[in-house]
Amino acid sequence: MPCTSGSARSWASSEVAREGEHLSHYREDVKLLNAAGERATRRSWRSPRRWLAAACLLTAAFPAFAQPAVSLPGLRGGSLTSADLASGTHVLVVWASWSPRCRDIAPRVNELVSKIGGRARLAAVNFQEKPDAVEAFLAGKGLEAPVYLDRSGDFSKAHAVTTLPGLIVYRGGEVLYQGRLDADAL
Repeated sequence: MPCTSGSARSWASSEVAREGEHLSHYREDVKLLNAAGERATRRSWRSPRRWLAAACLLTAAFPAFAQPAVSLPGLRGGSLTSADLASGTHVLVVWASWSPRCRDIAPRVNELVSKIGGRARLAAVNFQEKPDAVEAFLAGKGLEAPVYLDRSGDFSKAHAVTTLPGLIVYRGGEVLYQGRLDADAL
């Protein structure tokens, strides 16, 4: 249960402030013990009461982050929404035709489709391209997964996709993995 009352916050602040005095001594002790080659431990910081105080402060300072709402239009109709991602397992491959690493995206996604089978839904999410450019790129490539468009790039940015092709795995609306789709990961 998060600490939301003012008295809980003030108690937690006073506990942390009181421990600030001990922290300077602790740092000096650590330096001396490390210089002697011994492992430094400090039992007072292991106290459950002090950890609870720190957890209350962090809970009050950083509210829980909600998953961003998802609504991606499909290239050939339909859409991918948060409600869709909340049911079952979904593997999303984020790609763009202008990325050199995505030139062979169709065979890579098709290989994933064959490996995953019916255990999860696989979809390709195009990063910030117009539908005409996506259609032209995929013409004759036989992509077996539905394609959704991240026109604004907000979906990819919210999932910290920094390298293309990216890979995001959802299960029951929760993100299990977000990172890069490596060629050797197939």
